[in-house]
Amino acid sequence: MTIGLFIFVFSWTAFLIPHEIAGGGVSGLASVINYATGFDVSYSYLIINAILLGIGFLILGKAFGFKTIYCIAMATVMFEVLPMIPWVSDIEDKLINSLIGGTMSGIGIGIIFLQGGSTGGTDIIALIIGKYKEMSPGRVFIICDLIIIGSVYLIPGKSLEDVIYGYIEMVSFSYVIDMVLTGNKQSLQVFVFSSKFSEIADKVSSEMGRGVTALSSMGWFSKNESKMLVVIIRKSQLADISAIVREVDKDAFISVSAVMSVYGQGFDQIKAGKLLWNKKQKES
Repeated sequence: MTIGLFIFVFSWTAFLIPHEIAGGGVSGLASVINYATGFDVSYSYLIINAILLGIGFLILGKAFGFKTIYCIAMATVMFEVLPMIPWVSDIEDKLINSLIGGTMSGIGIGIIFLQGGSTGGTDIIALIIGKYKEMSPGRVFIICDLIIIGSVYLIPGKSLEDVIYGYIEMVSFSYVIDMVLTGNKQSLQVFVFSSKFSEIADKVSSEMGRGVTALSSMGWFSKNESKMLVVIIRKSQLADISAIVREVDKDAFISVSAVMSVYGQGFDQIKAGKLLWNKKQKES
């Protein structure tokens, strides 16, 4: 978490704040306040998070709360200390600074999330929603950040161009954090067409531990009836199933497509059902 915090705060102190680029989350809101009033970012960051921290205790539990306290305290210290480092980005192009800052922020927050921590603010909101509803953290950040970054337009001396740079940072951040958090958990749907479908299905089932569904099919040109294999796998397993198919039948035809959500054994569990069950229990 400390490494992730350093990357996150450094992206702000070295790339975003020196060029007055807005961003999302509490850190983005603190930076907007700084651009408008000159109030120190670290103090704004601490005050806003102190208000939101109670929500994390009530909904996400004490373990999450303690980690969040550590992250908020450490980030506040880093916002004070890192500006003392003489190096800041000397790149004049705001677009490049927006992209680099957003990318580094996404990597830092992603590392923190993977360790079960949070830097507070909209991070807490994202984890709360993620506990009850299947929504990526990046989407939650986008909704909150649209409002925060858009408020830059109200600051005297700022223009629509400054808002656009903030949105570029937001898109970069959201994309990167989703890749960090769900990159290897993304699911794929694989169709395998082969005359040796039985041998391929056995290998996939025994060596990969994945279920295989065989559907009746017929090649329209040859009019030969066969079986089409359907396999749902993690993205990281694509190389494994490709190797199995290639080993059994080099002439096999494979179709791979991404799927949005997969629920069941070996994948994610449906969260909405739990929330609905709790609601019914309270009503009864």
